[in-house]
Amino acid sequence: MKSLASWLSLAVCMSGLKAEFVNSTCVFPFMFGDTIYYNCISVHSDYDWCSLDKKFRGRWRYCTGEDPPKCTFPFFFRSKLFHKCTKEGYILNWSWCSLTKNYNQDRKWKKCSPHK
Repeated sequence: MKSLASWLSLAVCMSGLKAEFVNSTCVFPFMFGDTIYYNCISVHSDYDWCSLDKKFRGRWRYCTGEDPPKCTFPFFFRSKLFHKCTKEGYILNWSWCSLTKNYNQDRKWKKCSPHK
């Protein structure tokens, strides 16, 4: 039942995002439901987000390439060098970045901000 309450709280908050949250700093670690998170999450969302409080109280914002874990630029993907987030190679046409200098070797990545 707690997870349902957390989901409903997040859904209500996401429907009414206030611009003042956009420039706020993510708090890590943060608790959402019964779980502690150490980086941005995509629970109940198509895009990664973070809490603005140690224990999620409905204040949140979308994550960017500057939030943990941080994107590494430039990075190699296939035979190209990228200096910013890319949509290349992602079947859902969302932007992403590598978490290491060589995605081909390490395969570590994250979604970028929905605004990129």
